[in-house]
Amino acid sequence: MIGLKRSLAKFLILASSCAMTAGLSRAQSPSEIQTTTETGPFCNSPDSVPQQVPQQTNDPNSTTPTLPERDATWRKLPGNFLQDQKDMWLFPVKLAKGHYWFPTVLVVGGTGALIGTDPQTMPHFRQVNGQPNDFHGFDKIFTSTVSGGIIAAVPATFYAVSLIRKNSYDQGSALLAGEAVVDDTVLMVVMKSITQRLRPTDVAATGNYSDTFFQSSKSPIGKGTSFPSGHALMSFSVATVFARRYRQHRWVPYVAYGLASVLSFSRVTTGAHFPSDVFVGVALGYVIARYDVVRQ
Repeated sequence: MIGLKRSLAKFLILASSCAMTAGLSRAQSPSEIQTTTETGPFCNSPDSVPQQVPQQTNDPNSTTPTLPERDATWRKLPGNFLQDQKDMWLFPVKLAKGHYWFPTVLVVGGTGALIGTDPQTMPHFRQVNGQPNDFHGFDKIFTSTVSGGIIAAVPATFYAVSLIRKNSYDQGSALLAGEAVVDDTVLMVVMKSITQRLRPTDVAATGNYSDTFFQSSKSPIGKGTSFPSGHALMSFSVATVFARRYRQHRWVPYVAYGLASVLSFSRVTTGAHFPSDVFVGVALGYVIARYDVVRQ
């Protein structure tokens, strides 16, 4: 119980890091979409963005108005990345102005609740006395290397095929997915270097999981630490880019988010991350891709 209270107390310190990047844009009515720019927590506020006339989606049969999508080319990539970083790290300014508190509290509160239950949840996913857990077969397939390879291979393969087909829109989708991964990497390194959380595998299977934050000494930049899950962060960013840009095909979001969910869940079953690490990674990956990279 003492260790659990210590973890919850430390979570209050982590909340500021999570709040920097967590948040979801409030929904707009159709009339609002037609007259204002749709914004997310990392985009400019409505009062600072000029009104734009919406364009139709890529689906010729769709009548839903949307904003012009972000131009994604190799030439624009560095500037887009710098704008992403500016919007991400200035997010606390928006909180100070009273914006996005409700979704931020949901993400931070959900993360805190999972941190509190991690000591009770994690032992169910660990091997005890050399006996494999219920996910042994699943873990043999979705190893860390395989999961990371899938995350990297999807946009890379998509870009290669789009070059062959000379499809500039598909090339842009792959570049945006890569941009999101780079954004994720910067955020992940900062958060891991601050939190220095032990991985579940750093604790004995029957050990104490209550006091894991600020305990790792593997790397000053957080390499090999647990909070947040980089695989969850990046898989959901890549999935969101494709799910948003090809949402006229109803099966794409299901496949994209389904695969991202499998990869994220595997980080818990293999003992690489706590459930709270994965949850915050999923939330931040979605927000960064949708509102900072794709900007829808």
